[in-house]
Amino acid sequence: MTTKRAHVLLPEDLVREIDRLVGPRGRSAFLVETARNEVRRQRLLQFLNSKEVVWKEEDHPELKRGAGAWVRKLRMESERKRYAKR
Repeated sequence: MTTKRAHVLLPEDLVREIDRLVGPRGRSAFLVETARNEVRRQRLLQFLNSKEVVWKEEDHPELKRGAGAWVRKLRMESERKRYAKR
């Protein structure tokens, strides 16, 4: 993975706190991990707040007769395979 240097200004007290947690040699890795987690969280929040329809019935034809029927079918198939092995 390539990296890019970024000049970031942080309050001194925050830098001291980070250094207490991970040491001055672990500062960059800590900030990268923290930034990645926050980006992931922000994307999730955007997704959750969007009005976009995610579940489309045409993408899941196996559930046309309902989730209960689909689960029963899976269980029956599993039982058949289980008894066929005997």
